[in-house]
Amino acid sequence: MQNVAIFGAAGAIGTSVAPELERRGIQFRVVGRSREKLEQAFGKFKHAEIFPADLSEPRSAGAAARGIDTIVYTVGVPYPSFNLHPILMRTTLEAAAAMKVQRLVLVSNVYGYGVPRTSRVAETHPREPSTRKGKWRKEQEDLVLEAHRKGTLQSLIVRLPDFYGPNADISMANPIFRAALAGKTANWVGPDNTPHEFVYVPDTGAVIAELASRDECYGEAWNYGGPGEINTMDFITRIYRAVGRAPKYRTAGVGLLKAIGWFNPTFRELPEMLYLQETPVILDDSKLTRKLGQVHKTSYDEGIQQTLAWMKS
Repeated sequence: MQNVAIFGAAGAIGTSVAPELERRGIQFRVVGRSREKLEQAFGKFKHAEIFPADLSEPRSAGAAARGIDTIVYTVGVPYPSFNLHPILMRTTLEAAAAMKVQRLVLVSNVYGYGVPRTSRVAETHPREPSTRKGKWRKEQEDLVLEAHRKGTLQSLIVRLPDFYGPNADISMANPIFRAALAGKTANWVGPDNTPHEFVYVPDTGAVIAELASRDECYGEAWNYGGPGEINTMDFITRIYRAVGRAPKYRTAGVGLLKAIGWFNPTFRELPEMLYLQETPVILDDSKLTRKLGQVHKTSYDEGIQQTLAWMKS
């Protein structure tokens, strides 16, 4: 792993992987639509090459992959455009094959598992999504694994739970921090008295880079969970207490979401995902720790403090 490209680099995961590549002295290309955002995020990195590109365009994706041995794919799309996940992956895989890229790492989530059958979900858990967004994620993952089976390139998948922290403002959790800092009422979707799991997003960079560096980790999926399950209400309460305020939040159920969805396309997509709050997917990442040993996981209290410090800076 000598020349890496981070596709979708300006998002929360990309900005967590880049510092780890920089620390390891690995040359890497940061790819995204906006040169301004890339310059802002990576302009001071010694080993980074800024590369604006539209990854939906085959020629542009091919140019971004030229001369690269490993792609770390962290492209995110808005909920109303989730159908683009497999479409964009096909474009990336075609570009990678044309440019003889050797390896691809897909950073994914828990949607592909569907409703959990067990209290903790390992990589062996059936992938039987019933939601459209889960099916699109599964289709994306299947494309990546099939490319490995065909020998087009080596590939692996890293599955993460909900995340929070620096640059993760599109997450479910970060708006709670901003509401707490402003003394406003936070919003939560679905039940608030169920277990959940969050990962502090800077923790993901070292794990993703380490998996990507090991040939024996390809051809498989790897779960990386947070520091443990936490009650959603407890998580929200800890955030407000960290800023010296009593918790203030409201929850939205399926009826309200459907009503708002008439006017807001993002809210229109939320009801089918409520199962994640009602029957949470808590990841079992013992396979990962057996391979890599004990990996760092920032505690919830420490991650909350660091996220608030980042927002204040």
